[in-house]
Parts: sequence; C-alpha cells; structure tokens
Amino acid sequence: MTRPPPEYPEGGGILLVDKRSGPTSHDVVGRCRGLLRTRKVGHAGTLDPMATGLLVIAVDRCTKLLGHLALTDKTYTATIRLGITTDTDDAQGSSIAVADPGVVPAVTEQAILAAIAALTGTIQQRPNSVSAIKVDGRRAYDRHRAGEEFELPAREVTVRRFELTGPERRLQAPDGRGGTVQVIDLPVEVECTTGTYVRALARDLGAALGTGGHLTALRRTAVGPFSVDGALDVGGRGEDIDEPAATAAAAAVIPAATAAGLAFVRRIASGQEALDLSFGRSLTPTGEPGPVAVVDAAQGILLALVQDAGDRAKPLVVFAAR
Repeated sequence: MTRPPPEYPEGGGILLVDKRSGPTSHDVVGRCRGLLRTRKVGHAGTLDPMATGLLVIAVDRCTKLLGHLALTDKTYTATIRLGITTDTDDAQGSSIAVADPGVVPAVTEQAILAAIAALTGTIQQRPNSVSAIKVDGRRAYDRHRAGEEFELPAREVTVRRFELTGPERRLQAPDGRGGTVQVIDLPVEVECTTGTYVRALARDLGAALGTGGHLTALRRTAVGPFSVDGALDVGGRGEDIDEPAATAAAAAVIPAATAAGLAFVRRIASGQEALDLSFGRSLTPTGEPGPVAVVDAAQGILLALVQDAGDRAKPLVVFAAR
C-alpha cells in the first residue's frame, strides 16, 4: 500500500538536517525527497562525505530561496592532526608525507597559537585538488580522479575566528605506511566565509609549523542564521523510509515565512501590496541594502523577496503569483 505524502507546511520551507558522516550532500537530498515525497528538494552549501553537521535543505517552492539566502558565514568544529600530510588534506586521503623524528615533539603551544593567528583574518588560500571547484568546465575532483596533475590558484577568503577549543593531544598514530609517528591532535573551532576550506587550514597550519597536517574530523555547527541545534537526523543511505521517519521530517520543516524572517529583513504586506506582488508588480522602496522578505502576516505566508532598484522595490522571486 502506497503511503500518502506527509503534510509539511503549504508551499514548503526549510529543513535543517544534521548530516551523518558517510553520505554525500546529494545522498541527503535524495533521502529528503523520499521522506517528503517530492522532487522539489535542494540544498545550500555542500558538506564533504566525511563531515557531519548542518545541511540546509529547501523544500518545494522554498527552493527558489536558495539562490538568495545570505549564508556566507559558516561555523565548524574540527580536529587537526599535525605530523602527517595526506593527498586530500583530510583523513579520507592517502598519507604522502610524515614529519621527521623530533619535529613534532619540538612544536610548542606558543608556536601553534602564532601559526593559527597568522591564518586568521583575510588570507589567500589554495583549495585542494579534490574540491568541487570547476576547472575548464570540469570539477577539480574529477580531474584528480582521472590522474591529471594540476594546482588550483589561491583565492581570498576570510577566517573570522580560528581558535583552539581544548588541550592538544600528543600521541602515536598510524603513519599510513605500516608504522607509527608522533602526532598532535588539535580541537579547533572556525568561523569563516563561504569558499573557505577548513581542511586547507589544517594543511597550511601543518606547513607553517613544519610538521605537515590534515583534518581528521569536521562538523558544521552553523550556516548563516541557522544552527545545528535541533536539526534532524534523516537517516543514512539505504535505510527504509517508514511513516514515523516521514512524519518527523515533515514536522521539522520550517515554514517559508518563518525561515525567510530568519535570513532576511521582513516586511509585512498590506492587502494592496499582496495583490500587486501576485501580478509581479513592484512596491515602494524598502530602504534596505539587500533582499527583503515580504510576508502576509494574516495568512502567515511568504509572498516574495524584493530588492530596491531605484525608486521601487522590485520582486526577485514571487511565491504566490497569479
């Protein structure tokens, strides 16, 4: 017997997912499509398969918001391992270098803090060759898998905060070559802009200290105004989709008007403005520098995103067009 579609808010909304380690972001989108019985599902901001944490999922008409959501600020917790370099800058890659004996034991906390400080602020960062950045129309990771040798150019990113969150751990760890090597594990928290690779920070921190380094754990805790606190674990790839899981996913969808109010300045529409927007007409200016969410307060629905252009606020996206 085919189960009926679960009832999520009319017009869709935003679902905050706490991704497990293993699935790709696309896997999570597929899982949400199955749970909510709709193809209209998208995500904002890819997470690597190894990473856990917040993935912002848009459902139904709310997918129109994805290109406009100001989700430039992201926060991560991570573990950086000094002493081993991998070809992917994280634990999923192969070891390509280990620190010489005596190098890691000589690294002081003061040196670590100084190197972290040098990687904080506006910096030039070179993404790893297994990133999703396109090179001549092809994803960098596809070119890497094909055996091509290339190096992506450095680009400007902003690391607003990069700090230790606990004591360092000094231990012996497998070196990927059948032996062991002394390493230092550093628990850190990073607040950065879109386009910043935390694994590249691990690599560059290790390079600055002369030890090499890579990322062993990564968790995204916040994206823009959204937090992983209370986010839903939607399960893993291949797990059965049952009615309780579908009901829980539908109940966790944040209505579009509420989600837009978190991400944008909100404007309450008059009856005439709601009518004008339904025909795609512009409104009086908002006086805001960016997009504004226009909401029908009586019905609790998101009508449109508008942005000032000259002496009018023109619709960017209309959600209730005639």
